Amino acid sequence: MYQRKRRRPMAEINVVPYIDVMLVLLIIFMVTAPIVSQGVKVDLPQGEAEPLPAESKPPIVASIDAMGDYFLNVGTGSNSQPMALEQVGIEVGALIQLEPDRPVVVKADRAIPYELVIQLMVTLQGSGVPAVGLMTDSPEDK
Repeated sequence: MYQRKRRRPMAEINVVPYIDVMLVLLIIFMVTAPIVSQGVKVDLPQGEAEPLPAESKPPIVASIDAMGDYFLNVGTGSNSQPMALEQVGIEVGALIQLEPDRPVVVKADRAIPYELVIQLMVTLQGSGVPAVGLMTDSPEDK
């Protein structure tokens, strides 16, 4: 009589399919991560934003009034004459080259279109400003 040999059960786990799945997921995440993180970097302040430190240099304030005119306040006195957007960019660029650690803040009237604020921020970025803050009123001022 022919007797069959019994096979012992294998106690090993085949990890090759798990490695394949892990590599596929890695490729998916590597491809989708740059797509998800696109956009404009803007640090919008909260309603109760912290003021600039007292020991910091006075900020460069680029303002837009309710009529859509641009003004520049360098800290030594405000410019009461409206300026062209390109002129604001040129002057701020020159100031940032002299003092690269000086903060730059945008002060805009709430009645103006959002597009004017974005144009000013893009112009400031093109002038070499690394970060732009947005000026707000604290809630108790109202």
